[in-house]
Amino acid sequence: MSDIAGFGSNPGALRGRFYVPENLPRGAALVVVLHGCTQTADGYDHGSGWSKLATDQGFAVLFPEQQRGNNPNVCFNWFVPEDITRDRGEVLSIRQMIQAMVTKHGLDHRRIFITGLSAGGAMAAAMLATYPEVFAGGAIIAGLAYGSASTIPEAFDRMRGHGGPSKAELQRRLAEASLHKGTWPKISIWQGSADTTVVPSNADSILAQWQGVHGVGASPTRKETVDRQIRQVWCDVDGNELIEKYTIAGMGHGTPLQTLGDDGLGVAAPFMLDVGISSTRHIADFWGLTSRTEARSGEAPKRSPGKSVRTYAPAENPRAVRADASKAPQPDARGASATGITKVIEDALRAAGLMR
Repeated sequence: MSDIAGFGSNPGALRGRFYVPENLPRGAALVVVLHGCTQTADGYDHGSGWSKLATDQGFAVLFPEQQRGNNPNVCFNWFVPEDITRDRGEVLSIRQMIQAMVTKHGLDHRRIFITGLSAGGAMAAAMLATYPEVFAGGAIIAGLAYGSASTIPEAFDRMRGHGGPSKAELQRRLAEASLHKGTWPKISIWQGSADTTVVPSNADSILAQWQGVHGVGASPTRKETVDRQIRQVWCDVDGNELIEKYTIAGMGHGTPLQTLGDDGLGVAAPFMLDVGISSTRHIADFWGLTSRTEARSGEAPKRSPGKSVRTYAPAENPRAVRADASKAPQPDARGASATGITKVIEDALRAAGLMR
């Protein structure tokens, strides 16, 4: 693993890592993966299996990583206005990393995708809102709608399902986050029905927000069962899938995994939950990145062996310590107590001088 500086001005003072399979052809796709609070890029990749899938299917992966100097719980600052406004803060740093990857590795700028868990999911929503022209698709796992909070108290309230902008206001904030007038990215939404950290109503808010820009109705085009879980789909008039929403029955806060069997991928850990369905595989399917999708279109899958992860280093850009109201890990890998998580976060905020 090596550090590389100079991918841009890096106003968000983030670190970036990436994985590129060996002999990756020019014009390959790029997936951007954002970890959750207290996690690292390497740890989230190990749990989710994105690099392994990239080796199997032939695409590159970028892993922006938060730094403790920006946030005591290494959460992306998904609710801080200066970090989620186009061409400012953390969203600009991630955008600069993406451009560096596309330029250096000859990637297809029309096939860039982004996903994240929890605070990373909320930051993925911010990237999709502020740079919709960059992405062909996104996936938000246990995240929050763009613009749903702008202060620490609001962030806690939204996570718990209290208050928040109206559906119309959420749609307005998404539509006005950029000057974009073209096609919007397709969106995959994942939520555990028993999540007490970022409660399920947040997935409904994300859905409502994106229904506006995609011009689809409240009712899904179809509802089906996939790996024993409920999948709802919204399509355009030509039948193209624009939005999908998975509700994972009985799952707490984390990324859904299926680690066993021929299609097993990833490793269970705190907030990496082996519940019999691989969000990583299904998201890649939805985006058209896997051999299963390619087989349907008559294209051959791209496969190549991988090489080690390399890194971008953060530019020298110290910032005041700030805190994201998201979760901290618990020993129980199936989920965690909202009360315990809140105490850990509030203790960290007090230690950082951000809360009394």
